[in-house]
Amino acid sequence: IIKGKMGESQGKKITLKMARNALRVTVDGRRRLDLSNMQMAEFPRCLLRLADVEELDLSRNRLQKLPEYIERFHNLRWLDLHSNRLAEIPASIGQLQGLLYLNLCNNQLCSRGLPEELGQLDRLRSLNLGMNRLESLPYSMATLRELRELGLFDNQLTQVPDCLRRLPHLRKLNVCRNPIRSPDDDSGRDPIRRVECFYLVDGDGLCETCTQKCREKLGRLDQLRSGVGHAHSSSVWLLTPNSVAKEVQACCRN
Repeated sequence: IIKGKMGESQGKKITLKMARNALRVTVDGRRRLDLSNMQMAEFPRCLLRLADVEELDLSRNRLQKLPEYIERFHNLRWLDLHSNRLAEIPASIGQLQGLLYLNLCNNQLCSRGLPEELGQLDRLRSLNLGMNRLESLPYSMATLRELRELGLFDNQLTQVPDCLRRLPHLRKLNVCRNPIRSPDDDSGRDPIRRVECFYLVDGDGLCETCTQKCREKLGRLDQLRSGVGHAHSSSVWLLTPNSVAKEVQACCRN
């Protein structure tokens, strides 16, 4: 029985041969290493022999720690670590300067588990931090100037992080099922509002009629501006469910 428990805690051992057999070349010519759903509990050190891969999928395992030597995977553009047991991310992740996509969804990350060095990933375009235990974000994330999509759903945020208003290209921000407090709620009734999603719309691309329609549908624009702040002088933060967002997007296209 003891041996069984030890084997379960250690997880499955991945050998270099197994890793090489899991190596593929994508349709666009990138080397992709897929070790998802392998019951790993530890990051295999043998993967350093394959550190030149451009895509690495370690999702749906039981990893509790990411090693500092992750920085040696300097060619990485795509890193998927969703559905593990990670409680913190090493500062060395900031050395992955070519990273475009990072998925950390469904782990055990709290705010202190995200290093300030995350802000060094200045080419990052998509970041998923959903389904964790985050109460705040490192302010260094304000330097992620290329970030387009950010998932923060199912966390413990009580306000939209202030650093996000400094991201010039952010277009999709999902904060579903966070205890976001309404900026104008001082009545004591229903103090917690569930926010589904933010969409950032460029005001320069809207005609006067469309702008008015957006304001009428979303209503609380002035309160959101005071609570979130301006991302740009010509942009508007829209708090909207998906159904309304589709109407707004259709309005913009017309």
